Amino acid sequence: MQKPLHFKDLIASAQKNSLYQKLIRQLNKDFLYANIDLDFHEDILPTSLKLLLHETVYNLIQEKFTDYLNLLYIVDVPEQEVRKLDGNDAVKLAEDVSFLILKREWQKVWYKAQYGNN
Repeated sequence: MQKPLHFKDLIASAQKNSLYQKLIRQLNKDFLYANIDLDFHEDILPTSLKLLLHETVYNLIQEKFTDYLNLLYIVDVPEQEVRKLDGNDAVKLAEDVSFLILKREWQKVWYKAQYGNN
């Protein structure tokens, strides 16, 4: 599996492999586990997904930092990846973290599709 470098690459790969809906389901599952009230519709447009996820992560960073950390833990975003990000601009940080979340969720979905019992 080649790790996507940009949001568009990730979405294109998910759609090409017919795994976009599974990616959304995985996001919903992990957000539910993190006790964050957000449920993406399975037919959400990629641009809307990106915007809504970015907005949610930004609000978590600004208002519910403990919930933000819990989400990162549940999604299993690598801590060293988060530490590499510039935390001076909260908007940019939220955008970068949103991509890290999507990238990790994509890995889970892809590995399940390749090696799991779907």
